[in-house]
Amino acid sequence: MSDFPEDIFTEPEDVDPEALANLGPLRRLAGIWEGKKGADVNPKADGPEHREYTERTEMQPIDPQANGPQLFYGLRYHTRILATDEDATFHDQVGYWLWEPATGLIMQTLAIPRGQIAMAAGHAKPDATSLVLTATRGTTEYGICSTAFLEHAFRTDSYRIEVTFHPDGGWSYVLDTMLMVHGKPFQHRDTNTLYKVAEPTPNPLMLLGKR
Repeated sequence: MSDFPEDIFTEPEDVDPEALANLGPLRRLAGIWEGKKGADVNPKADGPEHREYTERTEMQPIDPQANGPQLFYGLRYHTRILATDEDATFHDQVGYWLWEPATGLIMQTLAIPRGQIAMAAGHAKPDATSLVLTATRGTTEYGICSTAFLEHAFRTDSYRIEVTFHPDGGWSYVLDTMLMVHGKPFQHRDTNTLYKVAEPTPNPLMLLGKR
C-alpha cells in the first residue's frame, strides 16, 4: 500500500512564496558561513592523512518547488574548502538542502567535480536542534553514484552527515563517508564549525514581489 496520494499531478494551491519563512529547521542554515578549524581524515598509500582546512559555504533560498502534490522549500548551496597549507581548492561542492513541511523530510543533494553525486535524507521537526541525513550506495532513492575509477579505487558505500545548531547561532557538522580502498574499509571523516558572515538573499519570487 502506497503512502502517496492517488492524484500525482495536482500541485498545491496558495503556496507561500517566501522561502525563508518556510524552511523549518533549515532556516538556521540560510546565509553565508565561514569555518576556520576544519579537520579532515582521508586515505593515502602510507596510511590515514590528517589535514586542517578553512571553509566558506553560501546557502541561498530558492523558490518553492513542487512534484505534483509534494512541496519543497530549500536552499541552494556552494561550499569551497582550502587546506591551510596550500592555495589550491581542497574540496568544492554544490547542491541543495530541501525541506518538505508536510512530512518533515529533509534532503541534501551534493555533487563534487571528481565525478560523484549523492542524495541523503532524514527527518526532523521544524524546531530541531540537530539533523542526521544518510545515503547508501546501491539504493534507488537516497543513494550514491560515482565514476568507474572511484568505484574501483575509492568506493563510497555510505554517507552520513550530522549537523548541530549552537545557541550562539553557529553550527557544526560531522561527516562520515565509509570507503572501500583496495578492498579495505576506511572511515573518511570531516568536521568543522561555521559562523555566519552575511545574511541570505530572499528567494527570486520574493525579490520580484518587492520590485
